[in-house]
Amino acid sequence: MQPSSTSFIVDALTRAIVEHRLQPGAKLAEQKLADHFGVSRTLVRQALFQLAQNRLIRMEPARGAFVAAPPVTEARQVFAVRRMLEAEMTRAFVREVTPAKIRALKEHVAQERAAVEHEDVAGRTELLGDFHVRMAELMGNQVLAQILGKLVARCALITLMYQSASAARHSNEEHAEIIKALAARDEERAVRLMNEHLLHVEENLTFDRKVPTSDISMALS
Repeated sequence: MQPSSTSFIVDALTRAIVEHRLQPGAKLAEQKLADHFGVSRTLVRQALFQLAQNRLIRMEPARGAFVAAPPVTEARQVFAVRRMLEAEMTRAFVREVTPAKIRALKEHVAQERAAVEHEDVAGRTELLGDFHVRMAELMGNQVLAQILGKLVARCALITLMYQSASAARHSNEEHAEIIKALAARDEERAVRLMNEHLLHVEENLTFDRKVPTSDISMALS
């Protein structure tokens, strides 16, 4: 690790969180982290600030840093709203589909597949969520893209933390099937596949996952 860089600390903590070695709500004591990485508390504090900006941890005044604990109820509500919104978006997309739009979506899905195959957890989570926003952007509806982007962001952390590699791969495959239906202008099938896809994403989130330790040294080893 470069002594003057916080990137190693950020990467190590991010991986420990998304791989479920640090559980939601676990306290991240600055001194313990400094001792573990062999750096100053200042560098640790900088790393924690970056993680807080990424919403992987939360900072509480006078209490310190904790691994974020996304509310499951909120995530379920967000998925319900997304199903309602994206069903109509899919209908509209079919009506104005073009070869160029299909090519753009296929390129996006190829990037998803690469992230899944390379076990890039953060990258695949971002790309899988952005597929839905990309559809809105290709329609030229920036208002829809912004609204959908905010909805996707609200459940992004819980997806990042609780979606398994196999579920992510399945999501990528479902995106590919949705594109086929869109290209064929099969509105009914496209809407059904989109609804089933969002249900599958929600159902495959392992909200009750148990983590064996909250000890920083063990979690980061």
